[in-house]
Amino acid sequence: MDPLAGRIAVVTGAASGLGRAMALAFAAEGMHVALADVDEANLARTADEVRARGVRALALRTDVSRAVDVDMLAARTVSDLGGVHLVCNNAGVSPLGAAWENSVADWRWALGVNLWGVVHGVRAFTPHLLAQNEGHIVNTASVAGLISPPGMSVYNVTKHAVVALSETLHHDLRERGAKVGVSVLCPAYVPTGIADSERNRPPEFADSAPVQSPELLAKKEGLKKAVRSGKVSADEVAQAVVAAIKGGHFYILTHPRIKGAIQARMQDILDERSPRNPLAL
Repeated sequence: MDPLAGRIAVVTGAASGLGRAMALAFAAEGMHVALADVDEANLARTADEVRARGVRALALRTDVSRAVDVDMLAARTVSDLGGVHLVCNNAGVSPLGAAWENSVADWRWALGVNLWGVVHGVRAFTPHLLAQNEGHIVNTASVAGLISPPGMSVYNVTKHAVVALSETLHHDLRERGAKVGVSVLCPAYVPTGIADSERNRPPEFADSAPVQSPELLAKKEGLKKAVRSGKVSADEVAQAVVAAIKGGHFYILTHPRIKGAIQARMQDILDERSPRNPLAL
């Protein structure tokens, strides 16, 4: 989809991190942007930054795990901004822990945001894009959707599901002959607030797990350090997304060095052997 100027984008998780960077990148391309997040204060700041680039912005508090919220986001985007051409289902959270350590609340929270948020976005917006036979959908997954690092069971499950949904959506659209593109974004560590997503955990999903193990505490601290030290910035990822939209590329792999771990996983499957630890390769 090119050019982007004058068209309308939707970005969830737009209050910070990759969502904010994508929203600003789209605004720099001349797109009007609908911004969604549960963090209303930072969402308003992002909206002001978007407007400062000479385009319109709609900021709407949205819990992407709730179908009614995403349906309202779609309706307000069309009514307030006049349409929709690009949808970035980006909101995400990252509870950690060994497969047996995560609480039911962890699973429900992460599945709601990371997976149901994308499901709701696809369901609510794709009919609009099909009706005009034009547009693009970007679903934010992770390299954790292509490999399965230890200590990240909940996150891995949700991100593998997002990759599968995106691939199937691509096939479904191609089968219909629709001129609607799909991309799946699979970054590795990027300096964003994803490691601090607990700040937005709803009270109804409060962590009810027993005292956290030393291993889990170390894993959390390790993730924060890895995210802070990420060599690829959120702005660089956003530019890669813009390039993929313009070029019609499906997989967006922003960290080429991770391809070795992806290849190793595929080879383990084909050779029918036990999976190697991708963090040890």
